[in-house]
Amino acid sequence: MTNRIDVRFAALRREGRAAFIAYVMAGDPDRATSLDILRGLPGAGADIIELGFPFSDPMAEGVPIQRAAQRALAGGMRLRGTIELVRDFRQGDNATPIVLMGYLNNLEAYGFPRFARDAAEAGVDGLIVVDCPPEEADPLSDALEAQGMHLIRLATPTTDAERLKVVAHRTGGFVYYVSVAGVTGGKEADAASVAPAVERVRVATGLPVAVGFGIRTPERAAAIARVADAAVVGSALVDEIVAA
Repeated sequence: MTNRIDVRFAALRREGRAAFIAYVMAGDPDRATSLDILRGLPGAGADIIELGFPFSDPMAEGVPIQRAAQRALAGGMRLRGTIELVRDFRQGDNATPIVLMGYLNNLEAYGFPRFARDAAEAGVDGLIVVDCPPEEADPLSDALEAQGMHLIRLATPTTDAERLKVVAHRTGGFVYYVSVAGVTGGKEADAASVAPAVERVRVATGLPVAVGFGIRTPERAAAIARVADAAVVGSALVDEIVAA
């Protein structure tokens, strides 16, 4: 079963460039605008879309994404609605990979097998779950793998060699490297300090490495793209959405 994430990274390798991964929150500032934004991202240069599903206590997020989640929740967006948003997006784009990002509570309430089936049918390619440790992920991995979806794990500056072996187990698509200690939208990522870590994660996992957290400007993204397989921009885009 071919996954769009794998296809996209293979194409990028042939082109000799890194991916631009754009993060937005489903339903922010409202459903209709959110769908318009999703449809516009590929034309604006996004190679992969990371779509957050709103949660009341997003522990890894800084203020911009916290507020985006609150706006989305206030507008009625939930996990089921996020999946339907992807379904609507797929009516006009069947090529751009979409990764959902969020928290375990929502998935447990939905049910892993049902979530994986519904998400895959709608056109979701991968999932990042910020608060799901690898030691507890097998039931979720089973459900996702049965539908051809990737569970994408996170590595951090404190992930040592032994922990990387655990992170690599049943990880697919790419590894998300959190470049700074802290939450999204805080400190700035430094390409020179990130480069050795990216290579270490790449060698340990055999997967592309996407760097996120702390990338707020085109210049910073370009610098990260020179040392990683993808640069993830989230808080800066969310700020632009709310300012528009």
